[in-house]
Amino acid sequence: MEEIEHLLSGGHPNSLGNTVQVVEMILADPSKFDLLFNTYFSKDKVVRLRVSNAMKRICKANKSLLVPYIDRFLDEIALIDQASTQWTLAQLFLMLEKELNDSQKKKATGLLKRNIASQDDWIVLNMTMETLGQWAEGEEKLKSFVLPHLNRLKKDKRKSVASKANKVLARLG
Repeated sequence: MEEIEHLLSGGHPNSLGNTVQVVEMILADPSKFDLLFNTYFSKDKVVRLRVSNAMKRICKANKSLLVPYIDRFLDEIALIDQASTQWTLAQLFLMLEKELNDSQKKKATGLLKRNIASQDDWIVLNMTMETLGQWAEGEEKLKSFVLPHLNRLKKDKRKSVASKANKVLARLG
């Protein structure tokens, strides 16, 4: 874990740093995935941001590496109070939707419902609206929960939040 944490630390906080190198290392040797996952518990918020970015990249390349960790994402990573973690979870849950069992999807939905109701970070809101919006297309109960939040967010002063809310509203009819 220290090797990966070291690779993901330093540099400008908004840069990827060595994230792509770490992703390539994990894809070449999947046995190191657990080391990357545990780096989520770093005290360095920049490292955690880069772990999130790495997780999205790995999920796109080989989502089977993340599947055994779904419960840990739901039970442990969901507790990390960092916007990048929350928006990444929204993206990962959408990418892993077919791999979620009923209990996991229910738990993921609960987390996303809390986030849309209580978070203020614009990326968390946008990613959460996207995931909940897609999931609500086939579920009337979820749709009835999401619609009031979308109607609230379409008036948000941030253009990207308002725009995303309007797009999801249009999709949901």
